[in-house]
Amino acid sequence: MTYPPPSGGWNDPAWSGQQSSPPADPARPVSGNPVPTQPTGSDPYAPADPYAADPYAGGDPYAGMKHASGQPGPAAYPPAYPNYGYAPAMRTNGLAIAALVLALVGIGSCVTAPIGAILGHVAQKQIRETGEGGEGMAKAGIIVGWIVTGLYLLVVLFYVAIIVFAISQADTSGTGY
Repeated sequence: MTYPPPSGGWNDPAWSGQQSSPPADPARPVSGNPVPTQPTGSDPYAPADPYAADPYAGGDPYAGMKHASGQPGPAAYPPAYPNYGYAPAMRTNGLAIAALVLALVGIGSCVTAPIGAILGHVAQKQIRETGEGGEGMAKAGIIVGWIVTGLYLLVVLFYVAIIVFAISQADTSGTGY
């Protein structure tokens, strides 16, 4: 059998359709040296026996990871490092949480908003002194608390202005009509 002719429209000028000589055997020696013999013994490419003892391990590989009962188990693993891979948990200031909650509740009640804003200021002072977390919640409590308080005061002033305007426009003749 010969090699297949080139395809795709490209013609090799050296291609004659037949091979001029048989390919060289890579296992044969180039000169007159004899061919070396194959090593004898076990096949180095044979699959390893998974149940055979490990020649490199000196005994039971699970010897250090067994319970007192002799059975391997998860309790025998070494203890994990505390907070491994995480930053240490920072304690959050309680007043900062209360400030944000009261400021948000103040949207509906209008009474707790200024209390939340004041607690936010106190919480910021405590956070600067102690280094606790919750600075963002304290700041949000201050902002939301004062905005809701300001809006509440605008609504009250608007109602007062309407009442004053209604009283000033009232008919003073006593007839009511």
